[in-house]
Amino acid sequence: MSQVKVVPPMYVAQIWDKVEHYLKSALNHSGGEYNIEHLKQYLVQGNQVLLIAIDENDNIHGAMTIQWDNFPNERIAFITTFGGKMVTDKDLWNQLETWVRQNGGTAMRGAVRKAVARYAERLFGFKSQYIITEKKL
Repeated sequence: MSQVKVVPPMYVAQIWDKVEHYLKSALNHSGGEYNIEHLKQYLVQGNQVLLIAIDENDNIHGAMTIQWDNFPNERIAFITTFGGKMVTDKDLWNQLETWVRQNGGTAMRGAVRKAVARYAERLFGFKSQYIITEKKL
């Protein structure tokens, strides 16, 4: 059975080659705000959190990154990237939700494409909160 584990910032560089491919493809749909090397820097600096799906043999099967957004009435775990088994395994999502609650989180959010939004709603109970539009200047 796989478990969700948090990777402390000081160990990100040591396992980066095992998780990069899970995260890189998600950034292809990010709008270009930052790239995979920027994400690595955010993780090493502690600006975002790296979580991995790891089995009993210490094999990594998925990864996710979260940025905490703190508001007066909410502490939001904003999912910035995810890939691999983290995307489809309900048990891993339950573990993730527990971890978010244990860290003071009141909700989880993420900016996703419409197809992913429908998937997240059907499989994990997410509900659309906003539609974000943008005009480049």
